Amino acid sequence: MPKEKEIQSLSEVTVRFAGDSGDGMQLTGSQFSDTTALMGNDLSTLPDYPAEIRAPIGTVYGVSGFQLHFSSSDIHTPGDRPDILVAMNPAAIKKNISELKPGAMIIVNTDSFDRKNLQLAKYENNPLEDNSLEGYEVYPVPIGSLTSKALQGTSLSQKEISRCKNFFALGLMYWLFDRPVDQTVNWIKKKFAKKPEFITANTNALMAGFNYGENTELFNTRYIVEPAKLPKGTYRSISGNEATALGFLAASVKSKLPLFLGSYPITPASEILQYLSNYKNFGVKTFQAEDEIAGITSAIGASFAGNLAITTTSGPGLALKTEAIGLAIITELPLVIIDVQRGGPSTGLPTKTEQADLLQAVYGRNGEAPVAVLAASTPSDCFYMAIEASRLAVKYMSPVILLTDGYLANGTEPWKIPHVDELPEIPVKFWTKKEDFAPYQRNENLSRPWVKPGTPGLEHRIGGLEKANITGAVSYDPDNHDLMIHLREQKIKNMVNDIPDLTVDGDMEGELLVLGWGGTYGAIKEAVIKARQEGLNVSQAHLRYINPFPKNTEYVLKGFKNVLIPEINLGQLSKIIRSEYLYPVKQLNIVRGLPFRVSDIVDKIKEILGGNL
Repeated sequence: MPKEKEIQSLSEVTVRFAGDSGDGMQLTGSQFSDTTALMGNDLSTLPDYPAEIRAPIGTVYGVSGFQLHFSSSDIHTPGDRPDILVAMNPAAIKKNISELKPGAMIIVNTDSFDRKNLQLAKYENNPLEDNSLEGYEVYPVPIGSLTSKALQGTSLSQKEISRCKNFFALGLMYWLFDRPVDQTVNWIKKKFAKKPEFITANTNALMAGFNYGENTELFNTRYIVEPAKLPKGTYRSISGNEATALGFLAASVKSKLPLFLGSYPITPASEILQYLSNYKNFGVKTFQAEDEIAGITSAIGASFAGNLAITTTSGPGLALKTEAIGLAIITELPLVIIDVQRGGPSTGLPTKTEQADLLQAVYGRNGEAPVAVLAASTPSDCFYMAIEASRLAVKYMSPVILLTDGYLANGTEPWKIPHVDELPEIPVKFWTKKEDFAPYQRNENLSRPWVKPGTPGLEHRIGGLEKANITGAVSYDPDNHDLMIHLREQKIKNMVNDIPDLTVDGDMEGELLVLGWGGTYGAIKEAVIKARQEGLNVSQAHLRYINPFPKNTEYVLKGFKNVLIPEINLGQLSKIIRSEYLYPVKQLNIVRGLPFRVSDIVDKIKEILGGNL
């Protein structure tokens, strides 16, 4: 008879699953996340993929990880340092040990700690035997052999049985945190509907892990994390890429424009193309182009034809799209370019996050070529900023760049699904009158008419050569060029009257403002909360509109003695703020391919305000 387990209540937990790419850690983490969301916990996730497509098995470079932070209260980050590491091989420990909290729990698949795997991970000695893990709670579990034992008698090969061990680990974690297995069982049934032997095997492995936790003497404690008190509504777990796709789908419905995506697959933006390809029933057209240039130019053509046109990419692809962005600017057609930023330069760190494309987005084109630049702040905010980018693009007949990043794209959080009536309308009116038509006449926003090709009597040409004001004829007149440069610039500046003011969380004036943009929002939010709990005078503001800035930005900055800007780059927003407002901001720049740790920002806040404690 197993000893009755102690039940311990926790307010929050950070768990990291880690193993080889073939160990199914992303699947394990996403299933644990989905179940945790159904339990009502607030959560935030951080998948961490190997940078190489086929990294050598058993090596540190081949480790795939998935981190989940879940809580009974409001949270904003995937957690700084894990409380629990589930390590499927020695390399997983080698890579992650320095990231763990002191005294963290490590659940180890002991079957993988053979000589070969230890050598691949560059261990001279077995860390389970040489006291190098002293100070951690290590739970040795022969996950591989227990999975094989649970699946004895099945028709699966030994290799196929080995692939089920992630479900054993998932079942054990479900038991440890009192999570139901039903959601995952239903997922298995749906996923392997045509392979009943896989349904049986994976379900048995899941239940074997759950029952092992219940019956083994190794674990004496189970943990409960109560549901969070979130505002009433219908929630789902959503990633930034999925939210971006759904945002453009909503913008298509609200504008009554057919949606066209022309794109070339690139990590970490490819999923937006994949998600939108599933919505043909909404009239969505997705075109997987042969290269980045074809992707954006096909979108420009679709825009000319009267579509809500978008193109997706990451940093290297944005560089390739540069000339065509200039074409969209000079033809004054609406277009949204989504840049899911990743580590650079060049191919850089394809699966890691970074914020280093801001200067490229704002300035990176030949000639005077201004575009609007927006940035989403959380995975669910990608939905709303996709709608906003679409609204500004069609209202001002201009390209808009929407910046997200690898952390936002792949990370997930609970999203309160809005009612369609809560979303803003996007009014669109194509020009159809023959009278008084000129291709480059302008309305009060300085936007030119949007005319569908083939509209009788409204034939006109577009192209990359400079246009004469009003008529749209090719023009090399010096004064006309100067005028058109200023008109296109002013059109972007006019958006300042159509975007919300910068809001401040905390006092409107004081000792320190922490100003951020993009995916740093959550880390800054939690850092500011912790600093206030220690009695520090600190406020937070976060920019979602970067070109143009909100009209009250300078007013907000001047209310504080110090302004700190944390960025996952070497200070790109800091450069723009100094240039625009001549304000001496302070910088915090850590470029590791990972989100900020909350503790890094708290330490910097304390350093700045040290004299005021």
